[in-house]
Amino acid sequence: MTMVQPPRRFGSTEHLASEAVAAFVDGELRMAAYMRAAQHLSMCPECAAEVEAQQQARHALRSAADHVPRMPSSLLGTLSNIPSHLCDPTPRPQAEEGFAARRWSILRRR
Repeated sequence: MTMVQPPRRFGSTEHLASEAVAAFVDGELRMAAYMRAAQHLSMCPECAAEVEAQQQARHALRSAADHVPRMPSSLLGTLSNIPSHLCDPTPRPQAEEGFAARRWSILRRR
C-alpha cells in the first residue's frame, strides 16, 4: 500500500526562488506548482512584492517594443561607407603587422 503525501506547505521562512517568481508571472508553472505558489503569495508580502516587480518589468519590456527609437535615414549610408578592410577579422601576413602597428601608432599621435 502506497502512502500519498499531502502537498508540500511553505514554511514561514521559505520564499519563492527568483526562477519560480519569473515562471509564475510568465504562466509557465504546472497547475499544482501554480496553486502552491499562489497560496504562498497570499500569505507572504515579500514574495508578492517580488511578483509585482516581475510583472512590472515584464510589462515595461513588452511596451518598450512599441517605442523603438527610429534610425536616422543617413545612418545606414554612413555605416555602409565604412571601409570593409577596417572591419575585416582575417589576420594579416607577418610583414604587414609591423607596418600596421607603426601606422596605427602614428595615427594615434595625431
